[in-house]
Amino acid sequence: MNQPIRLALVGDYRSSAVAHQAIPPATELAAAWLNLPLSAEWLPTESVTSPAVLANFDAIWVVPGSPYKNDRGAFMAITYARENNVPFLGSCGGFQYAVVEYARNVMGWSDAAHAETDAEGRVVIAPLSCSLLEKMGDIVFEPGSRIASAYGKLETCEGYHCNFGVNPEFVKELADFPLRITAWDREGDVRGIELPEHKYFVATLFQSERAALRNELSPLVVELIKATQR
Repeated sequence: MNQPIRLALVGDYRSSAVAHQAIPPATELAAAWLNLPLSAEWLPTESVTSPAVLANFDAIWVVPGSPYKNDRGAFMAITYARENNVPFLGSCGGFQYAVVEYARNVMGWSDAAHAETDAEGRVVIAPLSCSLLEKMGDIVFEPGSRIASAYGKLETCEGYHCNFGVNPEFVKELADFPLRITAWDREGDVRGIELPEHKYFVATLFQSERAALRNELSPLVVELIKATQR
């Protein structure tokens, strides 16, 4: 019998968080649809103290819930997934931290900052002009992108729970780097990123996992699990 795929859910569980309520059924629905055994394990950020903690996992999902109790643990999980070609999904806070991690460790912006947690530095994650706490919004995808392929279409409508997003002034700086912006809202603000050459490295400001609360598949969770088989 095949060993279960081990998925690390990196984040600080809160029963009141809608996304955290959605994540267990989202992983269960995806695994059942793919007919693959899956063990999804919550890893509090305080428990991620070294890369060795992550070594036995087949995929990593940095889940919503920032600011995290241990920012270093969240960043460590993202770096580990990116550098070791481990399938990765980031949603909401996971998306925000993935952008900061890339700016710091790939672009060389050691002072890249998140406005929610950092008092100084180059702000790459800034307050949104309009809050997206428990809001729905239209998303458009770049044709041929991982996100578009997962959804099988070029637009969708998804839910959010956030007050922070990518600083528009940062967007043009990404032009010469592998990290691609592949999802936007109707106004052109960044809503999703991916690394095309990575086995699977996708992060979105929206929370696709909420589909499970309607007993529907999250395309991004399906693709995360599927990527472990490549």
